[in-house]
Amino acid sequence: MLCRIEIRREPDRVIVHLAGRLSEAQVPALIEACAQAGSRAILELDELVSADAVGLDALMRIERQGGIFVGLPEYLRLKMDVLAREFKR
Repeated sequence: MLCRIEIRREPDRVIVHLAGRLSEAQVPALIEACAQAGSRAILELDELVSADAVGLDALMRIERQGGIFVGLPEYLRLKMDVLAREFKR
């Protein structure tokens, strides 16, 4: 299963929902969806099954730019933390 990216517009916010496996191929679509959501993108990640290194890097950049994650699986958070430590070296 590839990654499904959906944008849901509510009166006071835009939500980007991800489901499946985020890989390098879907990163441009994710970046575009977050750009549509504005500077404080809300990402629903409870259905995100996995992400490759490029996908994790994109999520980290989105978070650094003010993106808000809802439902990020703990194992993906741990992977992002490991990548962040490696980038600092």
